[in-house]
Amino acid sequence: MRIVRFSPGPDSGLGTDPLFGVLEDDATITVITGDPIYSGIQKTAATVPVSKVRLLAPVIPRSKVVCIGKNYADHAAEMGGVVPDEPIIFLKPNTSVIGPNDTIVWPEMSERVDHEAELAIVIGRLCKDVPIERVNDVIFGYTIANDVTARDLQKKDGQWTRAKSFDTFCPVGPWIDTDFIPGTQKITATVNGEIKQSAQLSDMMFKVPEIINFVSRVMTLLPGDVILTGTPAGIGPMVAGADATMAIEGLGELTNKVRKN
Repeated sequence: MRIVRFSPGPDSGLGTDPLFGVLEDDATITVITGDPIYSGIQKTAATVPVSKVRLLAPVIPRSKVVCIGKNYADHAAEMGGVVPDEPIIFLKPNTSVIGPNDTIVWPEMSERVDHEAELAIVIGRLCKDVPIERVNDVIFGYTIANDVTARDLQKKDGQWTRAKSFDTFCPVGPWIDTDFIPGTQKITATVNGEIKQSAQLSDMMFKVPEIINFVSRVMTLLPGDVILTGTPAGIGPMVAGADATMAIEGLGELTNKVRKN
């Protein structure tokens, strides 16, 4: 099941407040009541054509976005390092989250803004110290993310917080797929039609069960928290005006345009 969050159009008859829905096919959304992470998936009788709405970020992280660094061996190598013995954790603020077709804003204090295609996990319930065999119990679904990074600031600061935390630096979407199972699916990043990153999800050094187990031993995870699982080799700059598309086979495509502030 694919869960979307959307802004109804003026002629949709659904008002103006953002709503959640189930994408029934490529053309139709069935409206659901409330936030499905908290209220469950309760369909209403209302439907709306996809063409009459604007898709938003499908999840509202009320707490945090947790990210895993250097989780693909080829990316660790291109960054001049090796795969760590255990997952490296860093955070992005929830204020960095935007949705499909929203604009990534290049901040004035940076000279280089990079793309990083990633599989994102959406947490569905409060959890702590999750055993590996119980990980699926706490996952609501999966979506796509772009861990946008001001690469020059990352190098300048010697740590990652400022470089990863600007507003608009965490596009996610276009939906949450509650049935997706990570395996050997291809993950790619394309900038202005040119493929920059290409790998398989199976190339991740730490898989989803290990990631959730590890992160939940460090911090309590809340409903709506998002975990980014790392990016493969091929990271690089997105010039102003570029269209950047992150894609995962069987999960969809997430496209955003870049502009300078």
